[in-house]
Amino acid sequence: MLKTVKYYGDRIFKNIKTFLKWVCIAIITGVVVGMFSIMFAFCITWVTEFRGNHGYIKFLLPLAGCFIVFMYKLFNYSNNKGTNLVLSTIHSETKLPFKMAPLIFVSTVITHMFGGSAGREGAALQLGGSIGSRIATVFKMDEQDQHVVIMCGMSAAFSALFGTPMAAAIFSMEVVSVGVMYYAALVPCVFSAIIASNFASTMGISPESFKIVSIPDMNTVNIVKIIIIAMACAAISVLFCMMLHGIGDLYRKYFENQYIRIIVAGIIIIGLTLLLGTDDYLGAGIPIIERAINGKAAPFSFLFKMLFTALTLEAGFKGGEIVPSFCIGAAFGCIAGHILGISPSLCAAIGMTALFCGVTNCPITSLLISFELFGYKGAAYFMIAVSVSYLLSGYYGLYHDQTIVYSKYKAMYVNKKTT
Repeated sequence: MLKTVKYYGDRIFKNIKTFLKWVCIAIITGVVVGMFSIMFAFCITWVTEFRGNHGYIKFLLPLAGCFIVFMYKLFNYSNNKGTNLVLSTIHSETKLPFKMAPLIFVSTVITHMFGGSAGREGAALQLGGSIGSRIATVFKMDEQDQHVVIMCGMSAAFSALFGTPMAAAIFSMEVVSVGVMYYAALVPCVFSAIIASNFASTMGISPESFKIVSIPDMNTVNIVKIIIIAMACAAISVLFCMMLHGIGDLYRKYFENQYIRIIVAGIIIIGLTLLLGTDDYLGAGIPIIERAINGKAAPFSFLFKMLFTALTLEAGFKGGEIVPSFCIGAAFGCIAGHILGISPSLCAAIGMTALFCGVTNCPITSLLISFELFGYKGAAYFMIAVSVSYLLSGYYGLYHDQTIVYSKYKAMYVNKKTT
């Protein structure tokens, strides 16, 4: 009896000790990563406003690209896999250098300032993961715990920038290995995401939120329309991934020199911007999202955003694919809503989450981010759209180092990288 009591007492003490360890690490990571993320958010906001007030600056995009290439070469950072490097580090395949943090910070700010079509959350994942890795090194943590702290840093950065702590906490655990979540990271990811989000809020970084203009009653006809939109979003997510990887292959085939590659890309982006007569497709695309949620989207705007983003990121400019994928999904959803005769505002929101799910293969995160961005009133529609998009998007994804552990179609182990 005494041995049993002692055994369970030791277990409880060990569990409490582990809990306190991860809470302390989460607080440190949430504050440190949150602080850098807040600086990053302020910089992105300032340069975006500056570009909006000084439109001529986009003509310097090729020179800005050359500076980014020079900076990476100066720091001798040739393993430039971006978010893929963070994922492969968690898989224990590579090491995550701390110099990734300042490089991605500065290069993403430069990309946004001069008009590259890129997001910020993808860069935040790299920033948070790199800082998290450094924190783990400082505390001399073992390899398994280092992976948890990297995920903790990713959650904190995502949460601080986008103001969605629920989605941020789960995303870093879900995105690495589809079908298997790293639940050991649940406590640190949750605490760091909440701390970073609250820290950012107190510093004036407002969480993203959108108001759906109208949500129709659920009936068979409306459900069928939402399924059609979700099916189309799955197809577009596959097309977007193929476009990203395909343009990257073309760049590397015809422009082996990185300087020439990024100059050519900058010139093409400027030329397309002048041809279309709008700067809408430069930057992250938040104005397009806002207009789409209000029921307005230009024809083919989702295709143009896909093209601009692929031209930008695959050439060597820095940023993320997440907000552009939101933009693509919102624009397409709005257009589809008008065609099918169902609330364009709701369909824009559906398009955002369905396309995000398709390119990231993260259905739980997609649901949570829809709730945090749009509220719970249309929850059933979001659940339908996310499930359909997840199934039909296949094994395509933004990140080559993401692993599909279990099949999307059968209860079977596949363990393959995304296409």
